[in-house]
Amino acid sequence: MASSDAVRRQSVGIIGAGAAGLVTAHTLLQDGFENVRLLTRDKSVGGVWERQRIYPGLSLNNVYGEFCFSSLPMPPPQNQKRLGGEDMCSYMEKFADTFLAGKIQFETEVLNIRRATGSGWEIQVQDLRTKVKQILVYDRIVLCTGGCSEPFIPESLSPDAAVKTGFHGLVCHSAEFARHLDRILEDHKVIPDYSVLVVGCGKSAQEYGSFLTLNGRFIHKAQVTVVFEKTDAFLAYPIELPAVLRKSRFLSIMASHIELRTRLERFLHTTWLGGKITRAFWDFLSWSSYESLNIPQNSPLRNSHSLFWGIRTNEEGTGKKDGFHALCNEGKIKLAAPARAVKYTDDGESVLLSNGTEIKANTVILATGFKSSWTNIFARETAKELGIGRHPPLADAEEHVWDYTVFYEEWVSSIYRGIVPARNINRRDFAINGAFFTVNNGYAFEVMAHWISSYFLGDKMRLPSSPEEASKHAGKNAAWMRRRFPEMLFWVNESYIPKPLVGVTTGGPKPWMNSSKTWVFPLCVAGGNWLTWPFKVITPAEIKNLREERGAKREMDLKVIN
Repeated sequence: MASSDAVRRQSVGIIGAGAAGLVTAHTLLQDGFENVRLLTRDKSVGGVWERQRIYPGLSLNNVYGEFCFSSLPMPPPQNQKRLGGEDMCSYMEKFADTFLAGKIQFETEVLNIRRATGSGWEIQVQDLRTKVKQILVYDRIVLCTGGCSEPFIPESLSPDAAVKTGFHGLVCHSAEFARHLDRILEDHKVIPDYSVLVVGCGKSAQEYGSFLTLNGRFIHKAQVTVVFEKTDAFLAYPIELPAVLRKSRFLSIMASHIELRTRLERFLHTTWLGGKITRAFWDFLSWSSYESLNIPQNSPLRNSHSLFWGIRTNEEGTGKKDGFHALCNEGKIKLAAPARAVKYTDDGESVLLSNGTEIKANTVILATGFKSSWTNIFARETAKELGIGRHPPLADAEEHVWDYTVFYEEWVSSIYRGIVPARNINRRDFAINGAFFTVNNGYAFEVMAHWISSYFLGDKMRLPSSPEEASKHAGKNAAWMRRRFPEMLFWVNESYIPKPLVGVTTGGPKPWMNSSKTWVFPLCVAGGNWLTWPFKVITPAEIKNLREERGAKREMDLKVIN
């Protein structure tokens, strides 16, 4: 491999300018990479928080102080205890203006990525303003497109299906809600009994329903109906949790991880008494969440995914008087559940549900999730070479200790530690950031950016000795995820990697401590003894000096070699 100085002179292309892309670019530049370029199809930075995607009322699950980077403090929220869409958008824009001026190529659609002859990567792009196509060449690339950039729309509910059946109303995916908001407001002025059907009941669906129900710009309130089979799990409390619970590793420890490294974790998850305590804890948390938001026993909102067994959890805190659950309790938002939206009816104004009900709607918002952001940008042979597509579990996956038999229709992707395609592990020219589940995004993305920089620079790391060994490691992670979160991975697209989560319900970075082991030096963490360690508040300050620590370790390794 080339020397670290030579590597720093080589070009790096970063696909995506969301949070993961921005912090990856900044980290590489801080490490001395001279030719770093971000490509995004958007008009501004931010990814899911890009200015054209945010709307009034948009908020984060994260409490203040969790979603930020160590190099730029997050200003206090504008209007509430939680960060809103405007807060995140402004933060991402300030981060880019401060650290990445002139490094971002906007309104550039990536059409195809393929390996260049010999080495490096060729990226075919199109300028969305001029429609001109060109080929860009980079020595290394980092894929930061995430799992929430390509809307998934069921064919029977698509805008084309609506046109074919003569449906008169607006049909849009939740990702396009902000863009269509002005039309919704204008249509409402001339349609007295304006009604909106929201398909799905995840966090975004709940926010759209609340916003449209309460919007003061409406002459009269819109009638919102939400149709779903199951809603997301949520956490709620009678009082605000202190930071030692909400911002520590406590909930992450209670959720379990693929490797139990402390006596406390082993007690909680491998002993009879510990198991009783852990199950009682999660049962109590579920019960108290419903009670804190006064959810009636017969409410469809109790038909939610499990807090412990699920991947997605919304944090409601102490709840809001004008929040989604309160509006449902008051009957201001109607719930059609459990049911699925099936198709548009021939009358041109209704949607048929799986229970036979027809619901009239002037607007249909499809909060139906996202599909892979990778499918359309990799040639089939490139995807096969990298091993980033879906494939059945490896034959030796069942040698792991999680003995269960429901492997046959599930899938895995062979991505080592959620960062590097196993088949490409020895080349050190391709990495991924942001394709994993976490609620402490800023911390996790930043640690991964440092890992990627070390990987590109050729630093001494405990990496698998071969693609086969890397694939085996990825297979073990996939087996764990299938065992730990049964049935939850069926709806996850492959640009989310089946990798151990960073705290299912909290911001604890414990899994990334495992990734840091490949650097061959301990990642700075909050510290504490066996009793206080779970309750130490986690902040980005823990990793502020990570670049210096990596540099010191690199110099030590060079002295040993020389």
